[in-house]
Amino acid sequence: MSRLFDMKQSYSAAIPPEWQGMSRMFVALGDEHRQRILLMFERDERLSVNQIAAASALSRPAVSHHLKILREAEILQSNKEGKQIWHWVDRARIADCLRTVLGFIEDQQ
Repeated sequence: MSRLFDMKQSYSAAIPPEWQGMSRMFVALGDEHRQRILLMFERDERLSVNQIAAASALSRPAVSHHLKILREAEILQSNKEGKQIWHWVDRARIADCLRTVLGFIEDQQ
């Protein structure tokens, strides 16, 4: 019974700051279209919504929707230059997230 009590106390504890926001990243990566979009990017490449839409089976509005979710999850960064918005993968943010999860897994062994 004490193990169950410990688990319930652990469940009610606050989510550590380094874990906050990770759920958005995993939810964003859970969609096959967003995975395909992410895999379009070469290292240090910047792509526009038009380039991504041209290379995918999705409409431009659908691509824009997926890009918004990826930006909100901090998987992609973007910058507006003139009328064009350029997107690129935030590899450091993804790596930090995965290191945090890996650290949890390694601590449990």
